[in-house]
Amino acid sequence: MMDDCFLFQYRRAIKSGEIIVGMELIKELDKLIHDIDNDRYIYDTKEAHIRIKFMENLCLQSKKPFYMKPMELLLWEKAFIEVMYSFKVYDEELGKWVRRFRDVLLLIARKNGKTTLLAADAHTDLRIGDGGMDIVCCSNDDKQASLIWNEIDGMRKRIDPKSKWTHKNMSEIKNVKNDTKIFKMSSKTQNKDGRNIDKTYNDESHDAKDDEIAMACWQSMSVKDDPLFINLTTEGFVNDGYLDNKLIYARQVLNDEIEDDTFLPWLYTQDSEIEIWQDERSWYKSNPSLGAIKKWSYLRGNVNKAKYQKSTRMHVLCKDFNMKQNNAQAWLMEEDYKYSATFDINDFRNSLCIGAVDLAETTDLTCAKIMLMRPSDKTKYVYTMYFIPESKLEHANDTESGAKYVEWARKGILQIHEGNDVDLTKVADWFYSLYKEYGIRLYACGYDQRFSKEFLKRMDDYGFTCEMINQNRYVMSSPMKLVEADLKDKLINQNNNDMDMWCLGNCAIKVDDLGFCMPIKPDNRPSKRIDGAVTLIILYATYKRFRNEAFK
Repeated sequence: MMDDCFLFQYRRAIKSGEIIVGMELIKELDKLIHDIDNDRYIYDTKEAHIRIKFMENLCLQSKKPFYMKPMELLLWEKAFIEVMYSFKVYDEELGKWVRRFRDVLLLIARKNGKTTLLAADAHTDLRIGDGGMDIVCCSNDDKQASLIWNEIDGMRKRIDPKSKWTHKNMSEIKNVKNDTKIFKMSSKTQNKDGRNIDKTYNDESHDAKDDEIAMACWQSMSVKDDPLFINLTTEGFVNDGYLDNKLIYARQVLNDEIEDDTFLPWLYTQDSEIEIWQDERSWYKSNPSLGAIKKWSYLRGNVNKAKYQKSTRMHVLCKDFNMKQNNAQAWLMEEDYKYSATFDINDFRNSLCIGAVDLAETTDLTCAKIMLMRPSDKTKYVYTMYFIPESKLEHANDTESGAKYVEWARKGILQIHEGNDVDLTKVADWFYSLYKEYGIRLYACGYDQRFSKEFLKRMDDYGFTCEMINQNRYVMSSPMKLVEADLKDKLINQNNNDMDMWCLGNCAIKVDDLGFCMPIKPDNRPSKRIDGAVTLIILYATYKRFRNEAFK
């Protein structure tokens, strides 16, 4: 009879090759099956199977194409629910059998139905649970905490549309018959402590930098006989955050380095990165609902994009395959930006151009660029000048990172200003000098608002239009991706500017959970100058706003 339980069915399907999972989950499943024969535990599936039956009949879904349809749990979901509720351990203090697992970590790639599954679990408690339960849906921000909470409410309304037995207000979902309440909590919630919680759903815990919310919920469950804390999450980009520490602990338990039989690590992870690119079937390891909930076409599209764009690759590996990515990595490979391409600026006499500046502190490196284009030519011709104070040459430690300021000054791509700072009016003068010498007229110049007052005043004196380009992830992300794509296609001609190549080689990329990216210095090393790369991205942001007017 035990051989027919979902845990055994799941393991047999994996052994036969019908279902593919990673080594971490296989190891955990084998440990669980071994524990069934341990006299310390009993494996009673009655509660779990009642839950599964309720989920598959009375938890109607909210999202198209499953709207108003009951759940059809996959084998992995049934096995997970069964294990979580079936293992019992005898509590000498209470004098009864209680749930073994109190702390659960479900690590699974996005779009595999984790929120709906755990919302159905909470809806089951709301309807047929023990009664008098306080259940919390928590996350780092209120919007994320609301996702599972709203899904629970949707399931509630679909079988109780007139709110005869249940109701929801701004703070809680409640069953008026059994007095079970479900509320939400985030980092913005006041008075996180002092609650009396039975069960916690900590959604997308990868966003949390610390354990503030988790510990508030955990401590609030301390007086309960059968508390349950469930982390449901994908991997994330926060370094040394709450999830990183939780996963270290999970793997120590998994590898028997720490003994904690109350902790259940259920990890859908890949065994290597190379298998992602070489074997589509390996994708099941982090995506157990692939083909049933998550679409093959969606994942294939993401993987194809990831082959060509660094920010997308980092995001896809992290969110679709649970492979931890340092949120700051080298942006470009050398062959992306080190290619020979020159032009003669005299060929662009009397042309319109778009400009950009990265106005660093006046005591530091400053960069100015223009972009020129020809009709029926997709290439962007970029002409650059750098500016540095003389004192920086004597005291700079940039040479250890490859700086050759004196040599670059001799080549005419760097202007050295006397004293300790750069006169930013001279940067504006450079744009005007292009007009005087070549008739190249500046249509618009992108700039960041920092340190820009003197520059803007001189630009206004010349009658040049300036456009503020905020250096944040929402503004810089799209042009940064476009710069990368054009570099890979060799559509940017930087006139073999050594300083441009140096800055591009120094530049790292930082990606967030939503896929937005920003240029940053690698490991925050000041000597790794990225001013030229930042200016190029600002130039592209300006180009996107004005290309139809400047390059008709």
